[in-house]
Amino acid sequence: MNRVIHAAVRRDLDRFTNALSALGPGDERRVEQVSRAWANFHEQLTRHHSSEHRIAWPALRQAGISDELLSQFDAEHDRMAAALASADQAMRSLRSAPSAENSQAAGEAVATLRATTTEHLDHEEAELEPFYLEHAHTPEMKEMGRAFGREYKPPEAGTYFAWLQDGASSDELAGLRQNVPGPVVAIIGRVFGGKYRRTIAPAWRGGRAA
Repeated sequence: MNRVIHAAVRRDLDRFTNALSALGPGDERRVEQVSRAWANFHEQLTRHHSSEHRIAWPALRQAGISDELLSQFDAEHDRMAAALASADQAMRSLRSAPSAENSQAAGEAVATLRATTTEHLDHEEAELEPFYLEHAHTPEMKEMGRAFGREYKPPEAGTYFAWLQDGASSDELAGLRQNVPGPVVAIIGRVFGGKYRRTIAPAWRGGRAA
């Protein structure tokens, strides 16, 4: 499930990079589309990492992960949070005044965030995925999974699942359904995912972003 979430983060960062590089004069409508998508991305990334601190780190520590490794992750999260704050400010400036200068500044800030985030995600996956697989049936990992499952309630869960699936590969979709029953994903997405489909997905459909 962690890789499914990371894949959605990487996809959005690629999309923002493409969208911002393609903006031109008079693209106020496109800026508004991308800004709505950014607001969702900002919330999803912030919630993911705050929940890791609250839920994953204590469980991993109990299961045997070293404090040294978790301290490394914390330092990476701090760098990501700083880069995210800078990118958020640049995106807000672009939305208020969609100029070429602000578009370039937003693109540079997102590029910094993309590099910082990719470095952390690669490190976390390399260190934790083997551990997750080895300890999947331990009480700590099972309780951690249940705790993460309680993080999102409708209607937020509908937006979350719609975001995870938007542009996901077949392997990523299969990974999602290994962790969340298919009927649950389908029902919550259909009933509560409409906001994402109406207000966010169009930013990546038929525009100049990939």
